[in-house]
Amino acid sequence: MLIDYDGRRFGPLSDDRGEAARVAVYQQRGDLLWGRFAGGDARRGTLVGSVEPDGCLSFVYGVVLTDGRIVSGRCTSVPTLLDDGRVRLTETWERYGEHAASGTSYLEELLPDPSLPPTGDTTA
Repeated sequence: MLIDYDGRRFGPLSDDRGEAARVAVYQQRGDLLWGRFAGGDARRGTLVGSVEPDGCLSFVYGVVLTDGRIVSGRCTSVPTLLDDGRVRLTETWERYGEHAASGTSYLEELLPDPSLPPTGDTTA
């Protein structure tokens, strides 16, 4: 499944981990993926990884939470195309260190927000 993630915005489908207000913005050049996220319990987070030919994502992430904790981990995301053309990601994640955990989360592409400027982030 060929998907271009560049500029796409994603949000969680549920608030199972305090992430309801999180928004992630992905950037892509070739098979290189990077992004940023914030909102909910995340003050600021970043990710970097790769896009496989089948559209699956593999990346590492780091985030500073609102309670001051710094969390890092890895994630593999499998895309599903929705009927309206948006993408849903099934994420299998693992958090490292003192706050170690693992699980599955679901992100869904957000509809374009005309009030937001284009991402314009072309820095890898």
